[in-house]
Amino acid sequence: MDRRRFIRVAGGGVILAAGAAAAGCSSAMPAEAIAPWQGPGPQSDLRRWILGYAILAPHSHNLQSWLVDLSVPDRILLRCDLQRLLPETDPYSRQIMMSQGTFIELLDIAARERGQRTEITLFPEGAFAVDKLDGRPVASIRLVADASVPKDPLFAQILERHTNRGTYELARPVQASAWQAMAEAVKPNPLRFGFVGPDQPDQLAQQRAVAAEAWRIEMLTPRTILESYKVLRIGPDEVARHRDGLTLLDPTVVWMSRLGLFDRSQAPGPDDYATTSQIKDFNSKLASTPGFLWMVTEANDRSTQVNAGRAYVRVQLAATAQGVVMQPLQQALQEYPEQAVPHAQIRRLLGAEAPGQTVQMWARVGFAPPAGPAPRRGVDAHIVRT
Repeated sequence: MDRRRFIRVAGGGVILAAGAAAAGCSSAMPAEAIAPWQGPGPQSDLRRWILGYAILAPHSHNLQSWLVDLSVPDRILLRCDLQRLLPETDPYSRQIMMSQGTFIELLDIAARERGQRTEITLFPEGAFAVDKLDGRPVASIRLVADASVPKDPLFAQILERHTNRGTYELARPVQASAWQAMAEAVKPNPLRFGFVGPDQPDQLAQQRAVAAEAWRIEMLTPRTILESYKVLRIGPDEVARHRDGLTLLDPTVVWMSRLGLFDRSQAPGPDDYATTSQIKDFNSKLASTPGFLWMVTEANDRSTQVNAGRAYVRVQLAATAQGVVMQPLQQALQEYPEQAVPHAQIRRLLGAEAPGQTVQMWARVGFAPPAGPAPRRGVDAHIVRT
């Protein structure tokens, strides 16, 4: 939305009216949207208790594209919801596969907490093609009672783990012990974990520049920003109704939307306030970032993508235990044509230029005031009725 155009069209009186209404409009996250973050509570089916933790996994655009079949006792069959993909920004569904991996990892951690060993078979009916997903299962998971299975200390962080998109504390770098805890958390996954902090200012500046340019491109590419708009939930009512996607609770924006002054069916222009303000805001957050981390794999097949997701959520849980927060920076890792230059730049900066090498995750890392949980749809929304 072009702010100057808004002022011309609306007029001062309407702006004041909207402002007064917004003042009485709650911007709090609806309790029902975040109820799953209280934990699953007692369940007659142990699998539902385990799934109550698995659905708290991070997911690209918070799409929550997990479908589970519980028709066979002691088994969980995981499929990908093909209606919850990102064809514009994630054309090969690499991020979607990583998000399946985050779900599997939290499922495994929760199962261990209840003395269950998970026998996980990825793609039991064959892996997806490199350019398209289909209805075949992502994983078959068998639960086996086993008192010898060690509990995972990261379980205690599942309810505390939240992606933090706020401003970080630039003067407070991530300590060596925290980086070490994150690096240890990914073992024995076959990937390269790396990070950069204030002691390498040139690398820090270069990564900030790539992240800023990749974000600018995504904001200025109509089909990619519209893909985000499709899952943008504005105001408590929309958030409570959908309990997924990207959340925007600012009262002023809520009233602009209600007045028809925020059209999510059209991409804003490059000079519109909705574009320039987001670019400015993101650049300021990058400037506040004291560190970045990354994970590079030597291959990029579907199993590698899933396992990279498993590794990433372990890194985030380990960071949470250290009081460290993070936000994934997927824009430069995405494989649509407009991102070709930032994509090549970040591969070069992170030493992933050889054929097959893939930067599976890149994230800003630091310390910040706590961020609230993202909405979740609840276990029932993910169970396939057969």
